[in-house]
Amino acid sequence: MTLKAAFIGLGAMGAPMAGHLHAKGLLAAVGNRTQARADALAKELGVQAPDLASIASNCDVIAVCVSADADVIGVVEALAPTLKKGAIVVDHSTVSPDTAKKAARIIGDAGGAFLDAPVSGGVEGAKNGKLSVMVGGDADVLETARPVLEAYAARVTHMGPVGAGQATKAVNQVLVAGIAHAVTEGLALGEALGLDPERLIPTLGAGAAGNWFLEKRGASMLRNEFSVGFKLALLHKDLGIVRGIASDAGTDRTIIEQSLADFAQLMSEGYGDDDISALIRLKRKS
Repeated sequence: MTLKAAFIGLGAMGAPMAGHLHAKGLLAAVGNRTQARADALAKELGVQAPDLASIASNCDVIAVCVSADADVIGVVEALAPTLKKGAIVVDHSTVSPDTAKKAARIIGDAGGAFLDAPVSGGVEGAKNGKLSVMVGGDADVLETARPVLEAYAARVTHMGPVGAGQATKAVNQVLVAGIAHAVTEGLALGEALGLDPERLIPTLGAGAAGNWFLEKRGASMLRNEFSVGFKLALLHKDLGIVRGIASDAGTDRTIIEQSLADFAQLMSEGYGDDDISALIRLKRKS
């Protein structure tokens, strides 16, 4: 049986993810807080853009990608009253593990199943269908939903019960923040020393310092181009969640706290919509 899927949340990540579902013949409907955006994409793809109650009653797998914990709970509460029995709700948002568990209870009480499945790979990963998906929930439920996730993922990994996906994403975001600090600080130094970026970046990338962020953002940040990628205001939001998780776990929070302070400063200066590589603004000599 071909799964009938919907995608709710059509931002920079969600819209291309929905497009990959359509390309695989799985997408039946789309939804968005701004109905006009849902209507436009639905017309482009030749699918429906009904209300959430209709999506809930007609679709086998409903993928969600929204911004905040309250948004996730709002969506699942809107889906629950008319949810098709046995339907699977897959949440790709970045929220707290507690929010994932609450959403799972709401969907479970409505006769469905829930997977917390945050993603990593940025806008490029969404557009190219190469995301890494870290999943919490029942393994058998994941296998049923796997064709949907694999439409836009290079890797889908079952991490454990509900909440484990978000816990994994918390670890991911600490690494993202730390790598951003290292790369921006290093390239600011290279810039100040007058090194040629066309030679510097490939040379660094070929050795132990090589990483995705350097490869994808190194040249653009040195050109002061910050319009692509992951908005720093969103990473700031994520790290606020991670701070609580790390505090409860009793682990060091040096990178988390420094990143929260630095991104807050950049946001206060009007750079919240810039890519996280805009951190180099604070690393350059004043």
